[in-house]
Amino acid sequence: MVQSLWDSSKASQFESGLDQLVYRSNIIGADRRVCNWGGGNTSAKTVVKDFRGRDVEVMFVKGSGSDLASMKAGNFTGLRMDDIRPLFERSEMSDEEMVAYLANCMIDSKHPRASIETLLHAFLPFKHVDHTHPDSIISLCCAHNGKELAKEIFGDRFVWVPYVRPGFTLSKMIAEGVLANPKAELVLMEKHGLVTWGETSEEAYAQTIKIISEAEAFIEARVNEAKLFGGVRHAALPADVRRSIAAAVMPTVRGAVSDAKKMILSFDDADDVLAFVGGENSPKLSQVGAACPDHLVHTKVVPLFVEWTPNADDVEGLKKILKDSIEAYKEQYKAYFERNKNEGDVMFEAAPRVILIPGVGMINTGKSWANSQVSGALYHRAIAVMRGATALGDFVSLSENESYNVEYWPLELYKLSLAPPEAEFSRQVAFITGGAGGIGSETARRLVSDGAHVVLADLNLEGAQKVADEINAKYGENRAIAVKMDVTSEEAVVAAYAETALTYGGVDIIVNNAGLATSSPFDETSLKEWNLNMNVLGTGYFLVAREAFKVMKQQAVGGSMVFIGSKNSVYAGKNATAYSAAKALEAHLARCIAAEGGEFGIRVNTVLPDAILQGSAIWNGSWRNERAAAYGIEPDQLEEYYRKRTTLLVNIYPRDIAEGVAFFASSKSAKTTGCMLTIDGGVPAAFTR
Repeated sequence: MVQSLWDSSKASQFESGLDQLVYRSNIIGADRRVCNWGGGNTSAKTVVKDFRGRDVEVMFVKGSGSDLASMKAGNFTGLRMDDIRPLFERSEMSDEEMVAYLANCMIDSKHPRASIETLLHAFLPFKHVDHTHPDSIISLCCAHNGKELAKEIFGDRFVWVPYVRPGFTLSKMIAEGVLANPKAELVLMEKHGLVTWGETSEEAYAQTIKIISEAEAFIEARVNEAKLFGGVRHAALPADVRRSIAAAVMPTVRGAVSDAKKMILSFDDADDVLAFVGGENSPKLSQVGAACPDHLVHTKVVPLFVEWTPNADDVEGLKKILKDSIEAYKEQYKAYFERNKNEGDVMFEAAPRVILIPGVGMINTGKSWANSQVSGALYHRAIAVMRGATALGDFVSLSENESYNVEYWPLELYKLSLAPPEAEFSRQVAFITGGAGGIGSETARRLVSDGAHVVLADLNLEGAQKVADEINAKYGENRAIAVKMDVTSEEAVVAAYAETALTYGGVDIIVNNAGLATSSPFDETSLKEWNLNMNVLGTGYFLVAREAFKVMKQQAVGGSMVFIGSKNSVYAGKNATAYSAAKALEAHLARCIAAEGGEFGIRVNTVLPDAILQGSAIWNGSWRNERAAAYGIEPDQLEEYYRKRTTLLVNIYPRDIAEGVAFFASSKSAKTTGCMLTIDGGVPAAFTR
């Protein structure tokens, strides 16, 4: 049940009306049962000094494109009420005209564009107004008998407004309805949400929670858990089994939903999802339509419900069903677009954003992991609404054309147009071995800075996690994950890719970087030393590349592998037979994979660095002393020795190698494969010939 989050001691710290509004908005958005991600809006009418020092009545209202849970004062728009009130006398006003008019009412041109629902707040004669999308209220508003049931709950305290797309007409209807009913305490918007108000910020919030709680209690008294969603048709598979199945099929799904642009996936097997996907009536119920207009942009009108009988031994069968079902969904979406399109409309990607699999859970798609989480969060709300609506009656939604007009609403499309251009590695997943080290961590930072999601694989899990935490703090939740992996263990490599698939859906870029180095005269090279180099630098690179190749073939959207070789891949280093031979193996292995990968769009290239001493566990160990001894110098002279032997008289740093990796992984080298790039400052002995 929804609980009040109001804390009087915190609220009292905020003196201005705007600061109180921020606090109220944040606690409303903190509970997604009260308000959808990105949806709803709040307002406060107050008096401020204008640029001439005059007292002006201003309404602060949530600006377009922000989320109540996280918004700050700068996310609100201030508008002069004297300019807005005359609009109430108009009989009609187009969206475009309203947006242009409101732009002239702003007290600060730097404020965000006013929400399409600004007039809803302005026309109501109350200081504080909340518009929310509570699960319980939308359940009521999406029940076929919702208006009649609302009378049982609220008596004559409510105003019911039939579905109208947000804008001038809806705003005026709401205000007229409230003004005509002196007893009104709330507005119920059919198939949309709730409007409440108060004379203070605390009163408005308390009223919101009170109304939601009344609806919740009414619904919960009528929920029959045994008959929820028609009763259980398919029980959930055990947690380890369903996660294993999801990891196995997600690369297939990713390939199928990635048409013009790749998608990032996430997996969700929460209890409410499992209950819904296993319901007897859920296949039909899921296709009724969106639970709320706010969902449409992120979830599409309906999800893909996969008709499959849960069976842990039928993963290959599920893959085929998924491919066929996604293709059928895309054809149906194209037909929906053609039936409803307006002149100038350009179709979004036709693939589903939400995929429901009985016994397994939900797969969500988006242009980023964060974006996929939004579609998932909104579908959790849809499940909650369907749970409540079916307890009250029949679940109903918008008509197909109403849904289309929300999904392709010019004002929603405008918000999308404000998003920054996508970066080079947006929508791509990079898997980096040796992720905790100097080259690996710097490569991760470089790729993430240009849009990638990264997996840092390393035996040193603590070090890899530290890098991942740093990246996530800067770029957002789950842009990087750390996995513990021994490249010489086939089982560990397979498990790491399974975790990658489960987290992001698959992989696009492989940086084969994990390494070690030993040094000894050839006749003193032991079999143990030889095998160590071959296992890590040869077998390890083989296993990492082979498993990536399998995933990339399954996705069928191409991919790029970059091997971190060495100057010694082409130069016979003194007292480094085992290391040099293994590095030569890597370079030729890359060319062999490139020869086979071309037909699948898989490119494989190699970077050949020399002497990267910074941030390297290799150079902090015995290798530094051994290489210094081989050259007859002291260990602390090694860096200067390496600099002077280059034709450019430079040292090579991890960021230099990261740039080489970024080049090979990028569209700039889209027609390059089987290539070696030396980044060594120019060591003549290592020139390829």
